[in-house]
Amino acid sequence: MSTKPPKGHFNILYFASAGSYTSKNVEALPAPLPVSKLFATLEERYKGIKEHVLDNSLVTVNLTYVDVPDIEAGETGDDEVTIQEGDEVAIIPPM
Repeated sequence: MSTKPPKGHFNILYFASAGSYTSKNVEALPAPLPVSKLFATLEERYKGIKEHVLDNSLVTVNLTYVDVPDIEAGETGDDEVTIQEGDEVAIIPPM
């Protein structure tokens, strides 16, 4: 079970290869953050994570699976989720 994130942040949980890549199981990131910017934010922190881990991973926000639009491929986030303060995000790579 993860701890509550600091004020103005959300927790992101890294499972399997995501945890290996970041050397973390959990970290707090500033909120709010549109889901479409999540991968770019993580790529800034962990160069190469998008290609090696995130492109094949599932993402949940508060235990609900969400689609992460690929802005680089021209996808739009018409019904985009925004990650809010106190939310819990999980990166779930394939096994």
